[in-house]
Amino acid sequence: MLNRTQSLALYMEGAADKDHGKMGFGVLRYSPNPICCVIDSELAGHDIAEFGRSPRSAPIVATIDEAVRLGAEVLVLGIAPPGGLIPPEWYGALDEAMAKGLSLVNGLHDLLAPRYPELNPGQWVWDVRVEPPGLGTASALAGKLGNKRVLMLGTDMAIGKMTAGLELQRGLVAAGVKAEFVATGQIGITVTGAGVPLDAIRVDFAAGSIEREVLRYSSAEVVIVEGQGSYIHPASTSPLPLTRGSCPTHIVLCHRAGQTHLKRHPSIPIPPLLEFIRLCEDVAEVCGTYPRPKTVGIALNTSHIDEDAAGAAVREIASETGLPCTDPVRFGCEPLIAALMGSAL
Repeated sequence: MLNRTQSLALYMEGAADKDHGKMGFGVLRYSPNPICCVIDSELAGHDIAEFGRSPRSAPIVATIDEAVRLGAEVLVLGIAPPGGLIPPEWYGALDEAMAKGLSLVNGLHDLLAPRYPELNPGQWVWDVRVEPPGLGTASALAGKLGNKRVLMLGTDMAIGKMTAGLELQRGLVAAGVKAEFVATGQIGITVTGAGVPLDAIRVDFAAGSIEREVLRYSSAEVVIVEGQGSYIHPASTSPLPLTRGSCPTHIVLCHRAGQTHLKRHPSIPIPPLLEFIRLCEDVAEVCGTYPRPKTVGIALNTSHIDEDAAGAAVREIASETGLPCTDPVRFGCEPLIAALMGSAL
């Protein structure tokens, strides 16, 4: 439904400078749409680029009315909070946006289409987290493909798996490789216009939904599958259906520099990276039942530290693991691309 020429306003009330604003920051970085503004009354008068996570500039305004005056056509809910629910205090602003003729992109679990059954001509509501029709169970069919399938796995939630995957795809395409990206979360689906919202899929069909998306790209040389959650995280079940559905040939581990424990569960430690990598490969292989994937490198999120510290962290992780390591946003994906394309199936 989203026309790629439509102007977006990102509704990030109270989150334009916070981690759970990652939906907005992902759209800012990767959406081809023009973005006229960010809405956050707490930071109105600033520019989103001041907060260090956006590659492009957009004014921060306080109200829906200001966004409309700036030419907004679509309001995007720009947060990804724990639990994925719409903050109750947001509904008044969403009602105002709909009354003023804006369309809505909603990546949260609460569906908005039922709230707005009567729309103006050309107006729409896109609830991203809706299970697509026609799903079935998985049958390990992806494992019969002759291409490379790269699964982005992480040591925590919200650690940069989508970002690293999109950067890797961009780098591969720039290098002349036919590479596709399978989006599995609200941000990836919004910016690419395709994919499957894994956390909205019934568990019986979860692996099958990933398998179906991977099979769509059977002619691609490389298929990159966006990771979700983490095997370590107590609230996460996503990595297993991602693994079974994609039958990965390769893994890229995603990690945040200096992080030793889960961010929202500080009592839970992150194991040594090589041990965690071995776990991911063991789970994929299941005692020799499936081919064992090869971990080709580590995508390190260094957005919270300066460039000198980031370079030191990359070198330290590479030395510790013996694997190529880079921050794909800061330093590019060349080490990961070289390792992946130099690796046999």
